[in-house]
Amino acid sequence: MTSHSAKTELGNVHVLLTGATGFVGQAVLERLLADHPTTHIWLLVRGKGSQSGQHRLRQLLRKPVFARWRDAVGADDAERIVRERVTVLDGSMTSVPELPSRLDLVIHSASTVSFDPPIHEAFDTNVNGAVSLYEALLASGSDPHVVHVSTCYVGGLRRGVVPEAKLEHDADWRTEWTLAAQAHERTELTSREPAVLEPFMARARGDHGKEGPVAAARASENARRAWVRSQLVAAGRRRAQSLGWTDVYTLTKALAERAAEDLWGEAGHRLSVVRPAIIESALQHPFPGWIDGFKVADPLIFAYGRGQLPDFPGLPDSILDVIPVDFVVNAILAVAANPAPVDEPKYFHIASGASNPLPFHRMYENVRDYYTRHPVAKDDGFVRVPAWKFSGERRFHRGLMLARKKADLRDAALRLLPNDERRRALAAENARLRAGIATLGNFIDLYRAYAQTEIVFDDRNTRALNDALPAEVREDRGFDVERIDWEEYLQKVHLPALDELTAAHRRRKAAAGRRAGARPKRELPRRSDVVAVFDLERTVVDSNIVEQYLWVRTTGFRKAAWPKEAADLLASLPGYLRAERRDRGEFIRAFLRRYRGMPIARLEDVVGRGYADTMLRHTSADAVARIREHRAAGHRTVLVTGSIGLLAAPLADLFDEVVGSSMHVRDGVLTGYLAKPPLVDEARAAWLQRYAEEGGYDLAASYGYGDSHADLPWLSLLGRPSAINPDAELTREAHRRNWDIHRWKSGGSGVRRDVMAARATDPAHTHETSD
Repeated sequence: MTSHSAKTELGNVHVLLTGATGFVGQAVLERLLADHPTTHIWLLVRGKGSQSGQHRLRQLLRKPVFARWRDAVGADDAERIVRERVTVLDGSMTSVPELPSRLDLVIHSASTVSFDPPIHEAFDTNVNGAVSLYEALLASGSDPHVVHVSTCYVGGLRRGVVPEAKLEHDADWRTEWTLAAQAHERTELTSREPAVLEPFMARARGDHGKEGPVAAARASENARRAWVRSQLVAAGRRRAQSLGWTDVYTLTKALAERAAEDLWGEAGHRLSVVRPAIIESALQHPFPGWIDGFKVADPLIFAYGRGQLPDFPGLPDSILDVIPVDFVVNAILAVAANPAPVDEPKYFHIASGASNPLPFHRMYENVRDYYTRHPVAKDDGFVRVPAWKFSGERRFHRGLMLARKKADLRDAALRLLPNDERRRALAAENARLRAGIATLGNFIDLYRAYAQTEIVFDDRNTRALNDALPAEVREDRGFDVERIDWEEYLQKVHLPALDELTAAHRRRKAAAGRRAGARPKRELPRRSDVVAVFDLERTVVDSNIVEQYLWVRTTGFRKAAWPKEAADLLASLPGYLRAERRDRGEFIRAFLRRYRGMPIARLEDVVGRGYADTMLRHTSADAVARIREHRAAGHRTVLVTGSIGLLAAPLADLFDEVVGSSMHVRDGVLTGYLAKPPLVDEARAAWLQRYAEEGGYDLAASYGYGDSHADLPWLSLLGRPSAINPDAELTREAHRRNWDIHRWKSGGSGVRRDVMAARATDPAHTHETSD
C-alpha cells in the first residue's frame, strides 16, 4: 500500500449505504454528500410507525452533522442535491427490498446498538441482516465492492495482539442462527407452563390487585415477557462465552463477518472488512465534539461525574481503545476507494491501542480532573467525584452484595411503618439507593470486557492505507491516530461535548415537563366539556373508611358501648388489612358490613351533626381551593368514593356531583350489604369512560386527583392527572409518567368558610348524588 498513492475519490459510482440513521452511518452520508459530489447514494431506511423512509431521511438531514454541508451549499440547493443524488429504499436489514443492478459500492454499517440483547434478536439483526443483504446483492446482479463494518472486538476472549486478518474459529453461523431461533421458541413455550406462570400471577396480584384484575393480568403478562427476555439475554451471554466471545454482540458480529466471507468475499466478489474499536465524538469533522447520543464509554463517564460510581473493578493498565468517529468514517471511505482484490478480503482495524494507547488509568485521571474542575450541579451544591482505588473484582462484588442486602432490609422495615410523609421520604431515599446499586451492577456487566481487556489490535494495514493517502488530504481525510493528543481530546473536545449533550437532554426534559403541566400552575382554561374528578379518601379528606366509621360511631353511640366496639374493630383489623392488600373492593365490602343494623335515619342525623364538623377539620384547604378553581373555570366537578356516598354529604356543596356506593336498606335499617359493587380501581375507570361518553366530556383535557396505586386505572384515562399525597407505588408511576405530584395538607383556615360559602352564595347550584 505504501509503494503508491491510495485513491481518495470514489468517482461517479452508485453507493448503497445501510445504517444511515445510526451514528457512523450519518457521518458517512454527510461525507458522501459533501466530498463525493458525483456519487449517487442509495439508502436502505426502515419506516417507523406512520413515517416512511423518505420522511425519516428529511428528519435526518436536519441533524447537526449535516449543518456544515447545508450552510456550504445553501438550503435550496441542499434539497435539490438530495432529490437528484439520494434514493431511499424502504426496508430493513431483515426485510431487504429488491436492490438496483447498477451498484458499484456497498457500505454496510447497520447493526444492533445493544451489547447484551436477547440471543434471537442479536442473530436476527446482525447475522440475518448481513445474510439478507448479501442474498439480495446476489439476486440483483450487481457486483459491488462491499465494505462490511464490523468491530475490533470480534476477536473474542483473548490476550495479546490481534492481527488484521480473517478470524480463526470453527463456529458455524448457520447452525448457531438456527439454534438461537429455537432457543427463543423453547423459552416462549416454557414461559407459558403453569409452574412458571404461577409466580408471575401471584406477584402481579400482590402488586396490582388494588388496580383490578385486568391490571393484574397485564402485569403478569409483562412479567412473563420480561422473564423470557432475561432468559434469552442470559442464553446469549452464556453461549457467546462458551464459544470464546465476551457477549452475544461480539459473537454475532463475528459470525456476520464469516457470512460475508462465505456469501461474498470468497465467492468471486470484493470484500473489505473494517473493524472500529470504541467509537466516540469527532476530533474535527464535521466539527470538534460532534456526537449523536451517548456511546459505549459515555454512560460510564457520566455516571462517574454524577458520583454514582464510588469505585470500579477495572485493570488500570488495560487499554481503553477509543477512536474518534471522523477517523472511522475517513478510514471507511479510504477503504471504499481502494477495493480489495476478488476473492481476497482485506481487514482493517480502526483502533488506537497499538499506535497511540490510552490506558484505563489515564482515561480515569482525565475524567476525574475534568469533573473536579467542572463539577455536576446538584440540589445542595455540586457533586464531589470519588477517587477510585481499582479494588479487585471479588472485593467490589462483596461490597455490592452487602449494599443489596441493606436495601432489602430497609424495604422490609418500611413496610411496617405508616404511609406518612416520613415513610415516603425514606422510601424515596431507598429507591435512589437501589437505583445506584443497579447502575453499578449494570456497568460492571457492560464494561468488564472493555475495562479489563489485555488485547492490542494490530493496525498495520490501516496505517499503511493512511500513509498512502496524498499528503494534501491527510489533515482532512486521514486517520493517523498518533496525532491524537488524548488530554487535549478528552479535556477540550469529548468531555465538553458530553456536557452539552447532557444539557440538551435536560432542556428537552424541561420542555416536556412544561408541556405536561409540571411547571407552576396556570389559570385553568374555561371549558364546559371538561370534568375534574376528585377521589375522597386521602385526597380531599385526610381519612379512610375506617376513620370515617369511627367518626360515625363516636358521634352517634353511647360511650358505654364504645370499648366493646373498639375491641372488636382491633381484633378484625388484620383480616381487613389482608383483604385491602388483595383487593380494594373486597376490603370495602367487608368493612361496610359493620354498618349492619344501623337505622338509615340515624346515620343521616349523625352525618349532619358532629360527623360533619370532624370531616371539615380533616378536609384539605388546598383541595378546596383547587375544586373552586375548577368550578370557576366552568368544569364539571365530581367527587368519587368507594365508600357510602352519604358519608361525603358534608362536602357535597363543593361539587356538581358526588358518586359513591349506596347500601341496601330493609325496613329503614342498613343490612350491611352494598346495593351495587363499589366504585374502585378498574370499575371506576369503566364508570369514567361511560360518564364522559354520556356527558360529552373530553377526557384528554380533563383532570383527576387520586392518592393510591388503586387509582391508576382511572387516572390514566385523563389528560391532566395529579397524584395527591401518593403512596409509594403511585409515586413511582407518577414520576415515570411525568404526572404532577402534590402534597395537600389536612385542614387549613377557611375550609369551613368555603364550604358554607358554596352552600350559601350559589343557590342556583344543586349537586347530585349517584351510585
